[in-house]
Amino acid sequence: MKRITKEMCKAKLLSLWKGWGRPFLVVIIVLSTFRSAVADWNDVPTGSMRPTILEGDRIFVNKLAYDLKIPFTSWPILEWAGPRRGDVVVCFAPATGERLVKRVVAVPGDTIEMRNNRLLINGQPVTYRTIDHDGVHHAAAGEHPQPLLARETIGPGTHTIMITPGVRAMRSFAPLTVPPDRYFVMGDNRDASRDSRFFGFVARRHICGRASAVVLSLAPDDHYLPRWHRFFHKLR
Repeated sequence: MKRITKEMCKAKLLSLWKGWGRPFLVVIIVLSTFRSAVADWNDVPTGSMRPTILEGDRIFVNKLAYDLKIPFTSWPILEWAGPRRGDVVVCFAPATGERLVKRVVAVPGDTIEMRNNRLLINGQPVTYRTIDHDGVHHAAAGEHPQPLLARETIGPGTHTIMITPGVRAMRSFAPLTVPPDRYFVMGDNRDASRDSRFFGFVARRHICGRASAVVLSLAPDDHYLPRWHRFFHKLR
């Protein structure tokens, strides 16, 4: 029987490293860098962005939407745009560093106020249009108590928000002026979202990209079966 020596083991390990280990490590580094600085995906475990984004959605995050950051950091190398009102962004909560998906509702220099779930930006009421009860029931099936949906226009686009009468929530706040290099973000599920109403403004460098689409969607309450109609669904 051929004796396996220590030198033979080293030679075998070196051969495996050169043949498989080193290329695999390079691939991991390249993919990690790409996800950190160029594009990523984000799982959504909560309903704070309902009805725009549902629990079980996996969203595409364009990390080059606003700037190019040093990989694995929040420090920008180049900036070419800023988040706009109405953008859905992935950001980090100021105190905890928790990764969140929220909508930008006010940008630096804006004065924002809320009165009974209606926003005012720079003294001008935001436009709302209610959705009929049948549409509400269909979009929010299974919710209790019964939520209400409305179309809200902020910035260049219009999106749907959800409010839930009867639950405790912060529905009003006094006028606030957004400081330089800061943003005010909120969830579309207005009565079930922990956002800038609670943790304050989000720094520009803590916004890591814009969420532009649902890549795929699995239903947690239905054995994680695919929700095919939500695959490649564009976010507004």
